[in-house]
Order: sequence, then C-alpha cells, then structure tokens
Amino acid sequence: MSSPAEISICTRQDYDQILDDLREFWGARDTRHLHHPFLIYEFGNSAFVIRNGGEVVAYLFGFLSQTEPVGYVHAVAVRTSARRQRLAQELFGHFAEFARRHGCKHVKAITTPSNLESIAFHKSLGMQLLGEPNSDGTVTGIGGGRLHLVVGLRPCVSLLTSRADWLGSGVGRTLRPRRGPHGPGGPG
Repeated sequence: MSSPAEISICTRQDYDQILDDLREFWGARDTRHLHHPFLIYEFGNSAFVIRNGGEVVAYLFGFLSQTEPVGYVHAVAVRTSARRQRLAQELFGHFAEFARRHGCKHVKAITTPSNLESIAFHKSLGMQLLGEPNSDGTVTGIGGGRLHLVVGLRPCVSLLTSRADWLGSGVGRTLRPRRGPHGPGGPG
C-alpha cells in the first residue's frame, strides 16, 4: 500500500475475515478471546479497518468509557504481510480523533508486562505508562495479585503533533490514573 490508507468502519464481513485469519495478524498466539462479537455489534462505530482490495490488512477495536472521558483501544493488529507501513499508527490516530470528537480527553490501552512488543508500540505513540516501575523497565499497573496489566495513557491529540510538542505543553507530565470508585480499571 503506497497511498495513504483509507480507514473504514469494520463490517460484520470484515470481522468474520479477521477471525478466520487471526494467525496472520497474531501468529501462533491464541487471541480469539480478544475478539468478542460485542466489539462489532455493540461498539461497531469505534471499530476500524484498513483494507487492501477486499482484504483487511489492519484493524483496531476500541470503545469509549462510560465512566470517564477516555477512549479505550482494546486491540490493534496488522497482518504480517502489511507491517512496517505505519498502519497501526494511522488507526490509532484515527481512533484518538474519534474519541476527541466524542468528548474524550485521553486514550488508554492495556497490555501485559510480558508483551514487550506491545509496550514498545504504545510508548512509540507517546503513551505514558502508569503504575509501578519494575527492574526490567516495564510497569506493573493494575490487576491485583493475580494478573498484572500495563496501562498506557495519552491525550487525545493528533498523532501528527510531535510527542515533544504535547510533552512540552505540560500535558504529558500531568497524566495520572483516575482515583475513586471507578478508576483505574473501571468499576469494581
């Protein structure tokens, strides 16, 4: 794909294709549990794809928090054959703009501390990792004693704006997890 990517809403046909081709996006990892149908049926207006012809080459499933002004990126993936074209960054920027238009102040993503590729990707987008630093450079965020997750947070600013611009504005230094009955990590 040499021209700018066209980003579209994920259709049910796209979703079925993604499920059929999960190995081409995620390798041997079993990620079917990350692809629940509610992401299309209930949050379809915030699920986006990039196609090359009729083939989905990248996708992002996200939704808007009901408890705070945050857009949540649930999953973003690029087909192995289409990597290194900045498609995931384009999808993330599109979602950040979608979230901003809907009143969100930040975009959040959550991954596991062992997923160093995911952490590196989110840091490259200027996301601030929230939580306690570990000796290996990762951050343990939420999840209590059984499951530790890394939370990344960034303002809903254009990805065309340099990371230095928004960090220099003070925005990046003031981000903190929301305290109270619903944050971070939602109700519970």
